[in-house]
This record gives sequence, structure tokens and C-alpha cells, in this order.
Amino acid sequence: MDIVTQGLLGAVVAQSAARPSQARLAAAVGFIAGLLADADIFIRSPDDPLLVLEYHRQFTHSLLFVPIGGLVATVLLWPFLRRRINFGQLYPLAVLGYLPSGLLDACTSYGTQLFWPVSEARIAWNLIAVVDPLFSGVLIIALGWGLLKSTPLPARLGLGIAVLYLLVGLAQRERVENIITTFAESQGQRIERLEAKPTLGNIILWRTIYETNGRFYVNAVRAGVFSEPRIYPGGSIEHFSPERLDGLKTGSVLAQDIDRFTDFSDGYIIQYPNRPCILGDIRYAMLPTQLIPLWGIELDLARQNQHVRFRTFRHLDETTRRAFLDMLLGRPLEQAASPSPDSNSDASAQLRCRPD
Repeated sequence: MDIVTQGLLGAVVAQSAARPSQARLAAAVGFIAGLLADADIFIRSPDDPLLVLEYHRQFTHSLLFVPIGGLVATVLLWPFLRRRINFGQLYPLAVLGYLPSGLLDACTSYGTQLFWPVSEARIAWNLIAVVDPLFSGVLIIALGWGLLKSTPLPARLGLGIAVLYLLVGLAQRERVENIITTFAESQGQRIERLEAKPTLGNIILWRTIYETNGRFYVNAVRAGVFSEPRIYPGGSIEHFSPERLDGLKTGSVLAQDIDRFTDFSDGYIIQYPNRPCILGDIRYAMLPTQLIPLWGIELDLARQNQHVRFRTFRHLDETTRRAFLDMLLGRPLEQAASPSPDSNSDASAQLRCRPD
């Protein structure tokens, strides 16, 4: 989730458990503690672009790390708050503020190592987008009301509404998965694996990716609450396999980086249409029907002992904005906004990768 909402949820959780006399102080402690887990973004290396991907949402977001994270927050805040609250009272509030960071991130689609070091699996429940104004707005109102009245009651109410919103997201995800499964069966396809994720800022419009016979199929589903669902067909593209790279050396830095990126992306890897030297994470795109991922790694088979370059592709123009809004509102798409230029892409004919 975005870092501000992480802090807001930490503040609301801590405030909900505080005495009325400590409601405002608890909110401040919870907000700062809620931000602390995302300090892992500073674990990076200029020589290894994938390091930040490996450590973001890793040990600092683990449930087993919560007591340690709370202790770190307490130590940082204690010099400023020691005249207002003792250490023994401050620590539980910091733990409560830190606790929801990993859980909230696991509700998104990025992947969170919630049970590290017991398991390095990245948990992604796909219930909410990384930015959702409605969810954040509920927390802002609850927190502001609690600060104004100096009572934990609004925080408890806001926390309940936030949990209810996530449950609605769960119901929407299950609904979308059923819709796209039926759609695939109507096309004579048997889904081998499927992922559905809400698009930015809402739980109405969803991006779906399913795999069958070595290809990924991408579609958008608008699952309106009071309207019939609508499917916006996208395209398909081959699932990337390292065996298709001519000259890739087993055990090389390049081969290891491809494995690392594949693990991070949960195997949803493709070669960019018309740019086979770039591998992308097909789970994310500017439009829910597009095959062009938001990010990827650039390969150079001539320099296999060097780390890959990390590339981002976030071109947002008026056509893209209009197409997204049309899908969100359930309107038909204009032909110019359709994903046809990259539909049914196949990069298999271009496997001898060199940088552009």
C-alpha cells in the first residue's frame, strides 16, 4: 500500500486500543511506527538493481518481525516522548502501529513475505490496489474524528469499515475469477493458473491474467456492484522460458538475475513485444488490457557476468487515461484505445538479445 495509508492505518489501530487520555498520542506513535516497515526501500545497491526488489516487503514486513519493529519505533520515539509516557506504555502502542504494515501490503498484489524466515513465499491476496482513495479516506475521517474528540471510538469504527471494505474486495476478486473462468471455457481454454487484481484506485475494474498452453491471456473485467459485469478482451503472449535464449550460460550473473526476477514476478514473465532483450512482469500494465508491462529487466548476452538493468515503462497519455476511464465506467472502448497493436504477440523469432 502507499506509505501514507500505511501510516494512517497504523495510527488508527494504535488509537483504537488506547485510553481516551492517550488517543492523540497513540495516533502519532502508530502513524510513525506504521511508516517504519517501508524503510526497507533503502536496502539497495547501484551495482545490483534487483536487490531492492528482493528486500522490499521482506523481513521488515514479516509478522515475526513485528515485536522487533515495534521496539525500533519505541527506541526512536522514546527521547521525544519520555516526559509524556513511560517506555512500557509506549512499546505496545508502537507494536500496534507497526503490526498492520505487512498485513495491509499482503492485501495488495505486489507480494509480501509475511511469514519470513519460516517461508519466503510472497503473499498477495489481491484485495485492494496499492493506492485506493476510498480506503484511505475512511482512515483519514476516523483518525481526524478521533483526534478532534480525543476518543478511540471513531478509530474502532473506521477500522471496522476498513476491514469490511477489504472483505468486499475479496468478494469482488472471487466474482471476477469466476467470470473470467467462464469466459475462458467459452473460448475452449482450460486455465492452468489465474490471477485477478484490482486496478489503481478502485475495486470495480480488474486486470486478469491466466495461463494456458504456454501463453498468458490478458483481459479486463468491470465488476459493477449494481450492473452486469463486462469483459474487455485484451491479447495473449508467450510465457518466457530461459531455454529460449541462445547462448545463456548456466550459473552466470545474467542467468541468476533472470531467476531472481522470475521468482519476484511469480513466474509471470514475458519478452516485451518487439523488444526481446527486455523481460517484463506481465502482472502490471498501464491499462488492464495491455501486454506491455510497467517494468522489466534488460538482457545483454555479451556481458553475462554483469547485473541486468532495471527498466520502467510508464507512458501515460490522454488516450490511455480515456480508455481507463471508459472501462471503469463500463463504456465501450474506442478502436484507437484497444490493445490490438500488441495483441497475440510472439517474440520467439528474436532470441539473440543485445541491448537497443
